Amino acid sequence: MSGAAITSAATADWHAEIERAAQRLDAHRGAYLRETPLWKLSPAAFGLPATPGVEIWLKLEHLQVAGSFKARGMMNRLLANDIPSSGVVVASGGNAGIATAAAAHALGVRCEVFLPSVSPEAKRARLRALGAEVTVVGEAYADALAACLTRQRESGALLTHAYDQPEVVAGAGTLGREIEQQGGVPDSVLVSVGGGGLIGGLAGWFGPRSRVVALEPERAPTLFRAREAGEPVDVTVGGVAADSLGAKRIGSIAWEITQREVRDALLLDDDAIRAAQLWLWKEMKLAVEPAAALPLAALQTGAYVPSEGEKVCLIVCGANLDPAGLA
Repeated sequence: MSGAAITSAATADWHAEIERAAQRLDAHRGAYLRETPLWKLSPAAFGLPATPGVEIWLKLEHLQVAGSFKARGMMNRLLANDIPSSGVVVASGGNAGIATAAAAHALGVRCEVFLPSVSPEAKRARLRALGAEVTVVGEAYADALAACLTRQRESGALLTHAYDQPEVVAGAGTLGREIEQQGGVPDSVLVSVGGGGLIGGLAGWFGPRSRVVALEPERAPTLFRAREAGEPVDVTVGGVAADSLGAKRIGSIAWEITQREVRDALLLDDDAIRAAQLWLWKEMKLAVEPAAALPLAALQTGAYVPSEGEKVCLIVCGANLDPAGLA
């Protein structure tokens, strides 16, 4: 599938696209992709008020190969296209780059990754260990993307976008398919949003069967501001999750899908995100990056309150962090 194959992301048959992505990816299970655990727990396990019938599901996608859900979309992008001798090129805050580099390593092709200076050293070190050529440029993801696009025009490499390509969104959607296979269809899915590839894929799979809730840091509100403006707009990004959720504009594919399938977009402050991240480590020994802690932060702060009998799935999306930050 290529971008040209979809005339409208809002009306595309995302179930079919995600099924095709799953067929491609199934051949790489074990060596490159894992089935990640789904835990079903009571609110009491999180110190939350007991509401009759409520279940909290944790989808532990941070245990995915390459440390995040990005592994699904990046490998699907590479498998769906012919890769030239110049290899692949990607701009990333870190996770998409790591996933692309891991996929390229598995397939034996060259990989170049452009990172902004906000990317942590732990992610840069992981990229180099995977054999990627790393270039740090500018202060934000948008700067790295501009440099990446220039390099792609020069080299003819396959461009892998961190979140705004059909194959990337469909690959992310296989996470929703896996959740359904493991536990059924949850009533609601709480998911962090940066550029929107993950929420696009999950909303493409679950909508309208589940209530998909978009969660963003107050200091990186790409979808929230787009909804206010009625169209994607540039925002200034920063804060504790900027390396993972640091896109300055919601992706065009995610925008179209979420317009149809996502009702709720909530903002969380850095203190709440950090508190949830530390709680997951101290109480459950789950070492996750700040972006992965937003769903729990939404419950802990009361920004999202489950209804009686609701099955709420929290997407724990990534773990590419320096563990020293959890002290």
